Amino acid sequence: MSSYAELLAQKKLLDEQIANAQKAESEQALQTVLQLVQEFGFTAQQVFPWKPSKPKKKVEAKYRDPETGATWTGRGKPPQWIAGKDRTPFVIA
Repeated sequence: MSSYAELLAQKKLLDEQIANAQKAESEQALQTVLQLVQEFGFTAQQVFPWKPSKPKKKVEAKYRDPETGATWTGRGKPPQWIAGKDRTPFVIA
């Protein structure tokens, strides 16, 4: 039966071997990827497609112009039909 110290030494040796094997295999994999990218002319978007994590929520309108039917969310610069006026009559119920 192996002693605790011997087992720790074996573990350390195995950890080093695992790290070396991983490094060698990852370098080979990277070379393969680079070769394929060059060979087929892939773009970064094709290799690493980016998708937004969440679709942006559409903000509902809070105000409506009764004459034109135009709406405004209440965010940003107010449109001319509501600018400088009391907003209460324009509130969408």
